[in-house]
Amino acid sequence: MTSPRPSQEDAQAVLSSCPLFAGADAADIAALAAIAMPVSWPAGSLIFQQGDPGDYMAVITEGRIRLSLTTASGRELTLRHADRGAVIGEMAVLDLQDRSADATATAASRGLIIRRAAFDRLLAERPGVAQTVIRYLSRRLRETTYQLESVALYELSARLARFLLATLRQVHGETLGDTARLTLDLGQSEIAAILGASRPKLNRALASLSEQAAIQRNGRELVCDVAELEAIAAADEI
Repeated sequence: MTSPRPSQEDAQAVLSSCPLFAGADAADIAALAAIAMPVSWPAGSLIFQQGDPGDYMAVITEGRIRLSLTTASGRELTLRHADRGAVIGEMAVLDLQDRSADATATAASRGLIIRRAAFDRLLAERPGVAQTVIRYLSRRLRETTYQLESVALYELSARLARFLLATLRQVHGETLGDTARLTLDLGQSEIAAILGASRPKLNRALASLSEQAAIQRNGRELVCDVAELEAIAAADEI
């Protein structure tokens, strides 16, 4: 669904905050804004689903989008939520493959669509944008390596601590204070699946972190002691 075009200033501000374009200069951001088309999605609408052609990506300007997978048995696993400044659909645009997940608007949402053909032309014309994309993909690869290392080599409490620290840094930036608050978007079953554990084992790991004063739990909100989490995350390997 098309949407009124945001001001160039607002479009550029959102694109500048998008991790995919982190570090791009003002001229490159302006060029991206020039090819971005506004769109809106009603709450509950399916934006794209696994297996769809990946002919565009979208940077969220308002609302919230859930990225999820559905198993053959019909079980849904939430991968993450995307808010203002986040990008969805970028991997299919970059690797020329079909969508790898479903995207659903959990609230009335707006975004800026960048189509693959226009983006490919921009990459050829503006090498600075290509460099920001390379840096983004490198960060994603590091994150994946970190997650695989966590699942393969560390006990569950350490894996959970590493997961919480990584999520805190996504929310608050790389530099964290002594304590940091985190509201978990994912349910315990979803976090357990990400960490390669069962829900009962995840509950025990959460209780262990609480007993060690690494976290204080208040429903979905956690108050995290960053130093304690880092100590647990660095615990001996399996």
